[in-house]
Amino acid sequence: MFKHILLPTDGSALSETAIREGVRLAKDANARITGLSVAPPFHVLALDTEMIEDTEDQYLAASQARSRTHLAQLEREAAESGVPCRTVVETSDHPYESIIRTAEADGCDLILMASHGRRGVKALLLGSETHKVLVHSRIPVLVFR
Repeated sequence: MFKHILLPTDGSALSETAIREGVRLAKDANARITGLSVAPPFHVLALDTEMIEDTEDQYLAASQARSRTHLAQLEREAAESGVPCRTVVETSDHPYESIIRTAEADGCDLILMASHGRRGVKALLLGSETHKVLVHSRIPVLVFR
């Protein structure tokens, strides 16, 4: 069975549900967890109004704090279940690359992540990090929907 599970989160309600299920799976498998939140880097030209109004330092501090908030639920759930857990915050324009890189570097044998199930134009415009992880990862991926 799996011994080290990577649980990436974007803070969405679906990710929160995937976290609960991932912690339950880790407890049943006697596995440990690495939690990951990937924040976008600062860009001078951006659609995100926070990037336009903030300085780079302000934006990075706020995005780090937001990522830590996203990971706090995982840390609580893991602690309550007695599952060993560590968390990581990365900054990247390509979250799927950070997900795969973290899983490989930490020796994870499973990536468990949520999929929002976007299709059609939404999937084309917004992209699917889950799909990219599925395509590029050599580590098994369990998708929660």
